Amino acid sequence: MGYGWRVNAPSSSSAAVREQVAAASRKLAAAGLVIGSGGNVSARHGEFVAVTATGGELEQLTAEEVTIVDLDGNVVEGDLAPTSEIELHLGAYRRYDTGAVVHTHAPVATALACVLEDELPCVHYQMLMLGGAVPVAPYRTFGTPELAEATLDALEGHMAVLMANHGTLTLGNDLAQAVSNSLLLEWAATVYWRAASIGTPRALTEEERMAVINAAVTRSYGTLQAAEQ
Repeated sequence: MGYGWRVNAPSSSSAAVREQVAAASRKLAAAGLVIGSGGNVSARHGEFVAVTATGGELEQLTAEEVTIVDLDGNVVEGDLAPTSEIELHLGAYRRYDTGAVVHTHAPVATALACVLEDELPCVHYQMLMLGGAVPVAPYRTFGTPELAEATLDALEGHMAVLMANHGTLTLGNDLAQAVSNSLLLEWAATVYWRAASIGTPRALTEEERMAVINAAVTRSYGTLQAAEQ
């Protein structure tokens, strides 16, 4: 993968998507989900991907610190090398055809990823937006193909995954959803942690989860609706 080499640039302006990735990075930092350069964000832009550069401080990231690569990882635009977790991002786009990817070291979710062996149980119905119980991917060294493979395997059928002794990964149809899913995952991890400090958290049964899905479809849950006159 030649990060210094250039291929044909995107046909349309990428300035907006680079700023969106930078803004999303700053939002995640403000929410306490990332610190320093410990995390990375990307969004698909046609056949290209806008991704945070390696070493970028997410709290104050600028659009100039977002690099555009093609789906093979070749740099198209920008003077900085992409994040060391580039294969994690590109693998998600190739395998799941997602619109955006967020990787954080969110404190509560990461703490649980150091303890839970299989999954974060589905203790609240909002976790169904993440696919229900959140799987835990086995530990692998950061920035390696082995980490990307293990994480993406665990992600199958879900929008979020805990990375053992490392952090989290969430997907979204767009950048706003991927960020929202990261925030939701940290909230769910916090609920589970607090519940576990009181007693044994009760996970929703399959029947209960299906009832939530049916109710959400029937009531168009999560969408704005006009009041009846």
